Amino acid sequence: MEHLCRITNNPCFISSTIPLQPAASFPFSPPERCFRKKFRHPFAVKSVVNSINSSIDDGPRAQVVNVEPIYEPTPRNRPLRTPHSGYHFDGTTRKFFEGWYFKVSIPECRQSFCFMYSVENPAFPKKLSRLEEVQYRPRFTGVGAQILGADDKYICQYTEESQNFWGSRDELMLGNSFVVQKNMKPPKKEIPPQEFDRRVFEGFQVTPLWHQGFIRDDGRTNYAEIVKTARWAYSTRPVYGWGNVGSKQKSTAGWLAAFPVFEPHWQICMAGGLSTGWIEWDDKRYEFKNAPSYSEKNWGGGFPRKWFWVQCNVFEGADGEVALTAAGGLRQLPGLGETFENAALIGVHYGGVFYEFVPWNGVVKWEIAQWGHWCISAENETHTVELEATTKDPGTTLRAPTLEAGLAPACKDTCFANLRLRLWERRYDGTEGKVILDVTSNMAAVEVGGGPWFSPWKATTSAPEILNHFVGLPVDVDGLFGWAPFLKPPGL
Repeated sequence: MEHLCRITNNPCFISSTIPLQPAASFPFSPPERCFRKKFRHPFAVKSVVNSINSSIDDGPRAQVVNVEPIYEPTPRNRPLRTPHSGYHFDGTTRKFFEGWYFKVSIPECRQSFCFMYSVENPAFPKKLSRLEEVQYRPRFTGVGAQILGADDKYICQYTEESQNFWGSRDELMLGNSFVVQKNMKPPKKEIPPQEFDRRVFEGFQVTPLWHQGFIRDDGRTNYAEIVKTARWAYSTRPVYGWGNVGSKQKSTAGWLAAFPVFEPHWQICMAGGLSTGWIEWDDKRYEFKNAPSYSEKNWGGGFPRKWFWVQCNVFEGADGEVALTAAGGLRQLPGLGETFENAALIGVHYGGVFYEFVPWNGVVKWEIAQWGHWCISAENETHTVELEATTKDPGTTLRAPTLEAGLAPACKDTCFANLRLRLWERRYDGTEGKVILDVTSNMAAVEVGGGPWFSPWKATTSAPEILNHFVGLPVDVDGLFGWAPFLKPPGL
């Protein structure tokens, strides 16, 4: 048992055997030890990089550890479920997309894997006919699966058909079958992993607790370094949703996100979690235990005109768990023609507490370069936060659903940014009080998208005060539809 514990905490190796070394310490503790600041337990992570086709070298059996995730069906009324976890498609023919993002970070080898799924105009399960194009105007249809993985390499599989896609109206559960096994029917709901493998040759399924799949690159990417195949299976234990632990979780964009205004909408579904399992990335296998993980989603009629994004769950210098998400966009105001507003937020989870900086409780400011530099700050009545991220990495171009070209290259990302995050209490006169966080990371995920980006984007949240007050009202949307659940919007 002593050997197994030491192996579990080993750093990353490119080998088929794992030599024993002292345990590594990370500042994100297992969930059963969460939020007890007087204890500083390590975040137990075991990661291994193996050649899939290589054989295990001769040596003591205790030196080899296999990480197999444990599948659990998604329970009803699970803790930390956020609003808008479900699939928002309402069955109408209006222009619509929904996208999901899941990230796992492996600190020991400084690698991350970002899984991105999207469905466009699912009212049309196949490419539109000529008659349908005349009736509804041209639409882009289909399902995409993208992964930005180790060393910022990339893979994408896409189909113009969505009849094999499914999503739960009430929970963060979705899947798609690109290729079905012979004589099998594609799943239309969450199924056990063994049954999924028996029925699906190429595809994926994901829930708040489980994620598995296999995809092949479709050969359409000539602008990035790709891998040809990716296979994965891992389980996740959520630690943070979007709010204080033990409290009702929040809608990221306020209560109006329940309605088709201010689109696209955005929801962080899990600000921080712990994932265990494996990912096969071409000929390398990455295994991990209790690796920091994250998930979010977007939905609506289209993406913002341009946007930025910073996210990180791996920090040095913290006594406990830290999760950061910051983003902003230039979005169109509904019913006002070509009128746009700057919208942005910063959310920090630390020690079980959620520090929220949004336009309706304060001010968010930013200066974002075309690439390489993200500087964002915000304040509310009680706290101030500042973050700065930089990278010399060239980044990788990713696809996003667009009105002009469907799922097309529209943004650039890397998971190798350096980041400093500071959070402190504000005194009554606005000066700096007690410092809550001053931490750094070299594993921040950063993005810029849309455009054009002719110059650095410097702005401040600018929605009218009366609108911010309206959006910030403590409206219980679930309760609002409690008397008539049949009127409740999908996805909420």
